[in-house]
Amino acid sequence: MNTQSEENYLKCIYRLWQDRGQKITPTAIAEWLGNNPASVVDMIRKLTDKQLIVYDKKKGVELTPQGQKDATLIVRRHRLWEVFLLEKLGYHWDEIHDIAEDLEHIKDATLADRLDKFLGFPEYDPHGDPIPKANGKMAKRHSTTLADVKHGTLCRVAAVKDTTSAFLQYLQKLDINIGTKIQLIEKIQFDGSLVISIAGGERTTVSQKFGENILIDM
Repeated sequence: MNTQSEENYLKCIYRLWQDRGQKITPTAIAEWLGNNPASVVDMIRKLTDKQLIVYDKKKGVELTPQGQKDATLIVRRHRLWEVFLLEKLGYHWDEIHDIAEDLEHIKDATLADRLDKFLGFPEYDPHGDPIPKANGKMAKRHSTTLADVKHGTLCRVAAVKDTTSAFLQYLQKLDINIGTKIQLIEKIQFDGSLVISIAGGERTTVSQKFGENILIDM
C-alpha cells in the first residue's frame, strides 16, 4: 500500500514522462511538485526500495512495470473524479482539479471501475486529457499546440496543458472551452504573440505562452 505522498510522486513522474518523453531528473520532480530537492532524493530512495522506480544519474528516474501500473490507476481515478465533479455535481472546470487531487487517493478496489461505468465510460476528462481504462489503454493524447500551427490554420481546442484556476478562468473570460474553434490569423515575430479569431468572432491577441498551453486538433 502506497502513502498519499508516494502516490503524488508516482503521478508526477508519470506526467513528466508523458509531457516530455525524456530524462526525468530529481530537479524536474522538485520543480513540478514544489518540493525541496532533499525531500525528493529521500522519496526516490523509498520508491526504489519498493521497486516502483529505478534511478540512474545518466538515465534519470523511470517507473518500473508496477510503478507504471500504480501511477496509471492514480491518474485514472483523478480524471474520472474530474468528470464526475463537472458533469454530476456542477463544479466549474477551474474548480475540479484540487478536489480530484484529494479524491484520487481513495483506495477502494472497485470504485474507479464503478465510477467509469456510472459516467458512461468517458474517454477524456474535462481538460481534454485521456482517461486510462482499467487495462491501462487510453484514447489518443493530443500533442500539437496552437503555437505550433501555421497562420491561417483553423483548428479545434482539444485539451489544455495548464490546468491552474488562473488559466482556466482566463479561457472562460475569452469564452474558450474544449471543442471551441480557433483560427490562428497571425504570429507576431517580435514576441511570438498570436492574433486569433475565436469561434469566427473578432480578432484578439494572446501571448505565446497562451498558445503553448492550448492543445488542438484539426
